[in-house]
Amino acid sequence: QLQLAESGGRLVQAGESLRLSCTSSGRAFSSHRMGWFRQGLGKEREFVGAISSHGADTFYADSVKGRFTISRNNAAGAVYMQMNNVGPADTAVYYCAARHVLSNDPIDAAGSYQYWGQGTQVTVSS
Repeated sequence: QLQLAESGGRLVQAGESLRLSCTSSGRAFSSHRMGWFRQGLGKEREFVGAISSHGADTFYADSVKGRFTISRNNAAGAVYMQMNNVGPADTAVYYCAARHVLSNDPIDAAGSYQYWGQGTQVTVSS
């Protein structure tokens, strides 16, 4: 079982950058693919991006492609998301989530992930 904790969310100006972190406790972090989701006020939770268990493959929603970069450090049990050139539409609570590497469920579906963090708030002012 994994416990996940996000950090790094804050208030930023449009066009700025920030880096979110998600640290895990529990074993077998490297056996899990990791995803980032976000949920804006009054909106449904949406897929942002994901990274394979070994870190070689990444996947992004079209809305963040080219601006956000996901990486991971399995030795540290952490996954990161570098967010560049953010805009007001990126304002949301950001969640990291984990799914076992053997899962064949869609990588962009929240229901595919078994473990979730508590979320971190990112607010982008214009």
